[in-house]
Amino acid sequence: MQYRTLGRTGVQVSSLVLGAMNFGRIGRTTQDDATAIVDAALEAGINLIDTADMYSDGESEEMVGKAIAGRRDDIVLATKASLPMGEERNHQGGSRRWLVTELDNSLRRLGVDHVDLYQIHRWDPTTSDEETLSALTDLQRAGKIRYFGSSTFPAHRIVQAQWTAREHHLSRYVTEQPSYSILQRGIESHVLPVTEQYGLGVLVWSPLASGWLSGAIRQGREIATNRSAFMPRRFDTSIPSNRTRLDAVERLAKVADAAGLTMIQLALGFVTAHPAVTSAIIGPRTLDHLRSHLAAADTVLSADVLDAIDTIVSPGVDLAPEEKYDTPPSLLDPSLRRR
Repeated sequence: MQYRTLGRTGVQVSSLVLGAMNFGRIGRTTQDDATAIVDAALEAGINLIDTADMYSDGESEEMVGKAIAGRRDDIVLATKASLPMGEERNHQGGSRRWLVTELDNSLRRLGVDHVDLYQIHRWDPTTSDEETLSALTDLQRAGKIRYFGSSTFPAHRIVQAQWTAREHHLSRYVTEQPSYSILQRGIESHVLPVTEQYGLGVLVWSPLASGWLSGAIRQGREIATNRSAFMPRRFDTSIPSNRTRLDAVERLAKVADAAGLTMIQLALGFVTAHPAVTSAIIGPRTLDHLRSHLAAADTVLSADVLDAIDTIVSPGVDLAPEEKYDTPPSLLDPSLRRR
């Protein structure tokens, strides 16, 4: 396992992060499954676990808490908030009212008195940066969180938050958690240059592109992954962007075969090769999934392999731009760009 410094925090974290989104009903995992996965991940050298309040409506946090009981001090523990938790309109967002309440809920579910990294799951356009950062700074000073970060923020919002923290003498985001894979490289043109400029740690999610790069999706095979069952449109090959992805996967498979690598090793080795990326978040549902990911822990891609990837998917290009999560709201809602 490789270890890297998380931004400018001085905290050493593994190059692979155990993501717990699949713990609970989303991934149909039991507590025994989750504990076995955590045990194996820690034994392999993973020291950062990432979850969120809304994963299976808090069930993931509860499972993580039970799985790490008795060894909390050896783990860098991260969770997230701001996406909706139920139907109540104020049980979401980046307001002080909600973050103070929901952090206590997360600590209770996790069974701990603090988290190491508390992340704003998505940028909340209805709440000012000063409101959110002041609440997070106070929670940090109270000892309930050690650091805080953002997740899937547009590049301009990352910059704005940094300037707001400076202007109001508040603590600042020290990490960003964007989506990044061989098939979705858009952040190379805007987000990663910004995170490098401000010295942020970067924990990338979906490095296997929702399973497209797992090796299970190939030309001529029925697509029957867990993700495709509840997101069928993302895998409908009658859609042009999905046909483009499938073509890229076939070409990438040849690159992997020639290099003696699995598709998972190629995919994880690619994202962790970028100098702006600290770690890649993996989200196994089973021990077998975890083992296939761990095989990539020490993968270092040669320049020839990285060059071959660039010829298949150009730097800075998203093959499925409609699936971007950091798109400015005005590009999605016409009323926001018209007087």
